[in-house]
Amino acid sequence: MSIPGIDRARLVAWMAAHVPDAGEPTEIALISGGRSNLTYRIETPGRRLVLRRPPLGHVLPTAHDMRREWRVISALARTPVPVPEPVALCADEDVIGAPFYLMGHVEGEAIRGRDQAELSPQQARALSERLAEVLAAIHTVDHAAVGLADFGRPEGYMARQLERWGQQWQRSKTRELPEYDALTARLRERLPDRPAAALVHGDYRLDNTLVRLAPGAEPEIRAVVDWEMSTLGDPLADLGLTLTYWQDPGTADGGSLPVAGDVTLTPGFLDPRGFAAHYAKASGTDLTDLDFYLAFGNFKLAVILEGIHARFVQGKTVGEGFEHIGAAVPLLVARAHRALDGG
Repeated sequence: MSIPGIDRARLVAWMAAHVPDAGEPTEIALISGGRSNLTYRIETPGRRLVLRRPPLGHVLPTAHDMRREWRVISALARTPVPVPEPVALCADEDVIGAPFYLMGHVEGEAIRGRDQAELSPQQARALSERLAEVLAAIHTVDHAAVGLADFGRPEGYMARQLERWGQQWQRSKTRELPEYDALTARLRERLPDRPAAALVHGDYRLDNTLVRLAPGAEPEIRAVVDWEMSTLGDPLADLGLTLTYWQDPGTADGGSLPVAGDVTLTPGFLDPRGFAAHYAKASGTDLTDLDFYLAFGNFKLAVILEGIHARFVQGKTVGEGFEHIGAAVPLLVARAHRALDGG
């Protein structure tokens, strides 16, 4: 059976040469839920592996860099930050049509909705606190000591981020949106001047972690995944994007966002203010200008979703649930404006 994004014969031959202890794959299956890079489960006689590769179409410059993901999880494997085991990297695009890497399978679940996990209020609070603590662990890791000193250019990080995502918008946009243009102007005016040199994930949220749940026990974050946008930069940019995914029924739009699960509405789960405070305590980070970073998080996610919507329009997406992505873009732009207004 044909598997989108995989040349089975070439992959089997490559694995025989580079991962001989695993044995020939007995099953290769696309793991549902990914809206950017593609992720596959590979069953072998020796072990269960996971393969990551870029999407099939409309790949933007600097995006979906498998070598970057591989490098950061390899470096973090020796730190308190939980990551999957790095197994092998393939930079040869002739194997399956794009660079890819293999990592060890992690027993855990990417949780987006309340229907996936019956959490008691105590478990919900513990999970949200652990989510903040792991983010703090990422930001406080000694990146130079683990070989990531040249992983990015933290000086001028936010100005470059604004420029980069603005360029991505121009390459991806499917429509004109005047509110977006006004937002970029406001963000330029409000750029903070903060010295920052931390490892940042770039898309940190609960469903980019793998959680192990057990009845009566505290939830455990087994691994942080999806490191494609990681670099050295301003840690508050990570926090702002994480809070962008929070559902909050008290907002003007009711807190609904197609790409955000509703697990944050579970009784006991920290609200955005509580999450930010717990993160600040764990990391020692000053939360000045957090409203700017929340606005920037909404802006960045709007650009990302516009790119996904563009791939959907072109028929280049694999999986389900893409038809409503485009509608989230103006919603996020409006949220960003409200954040800058102090809302």
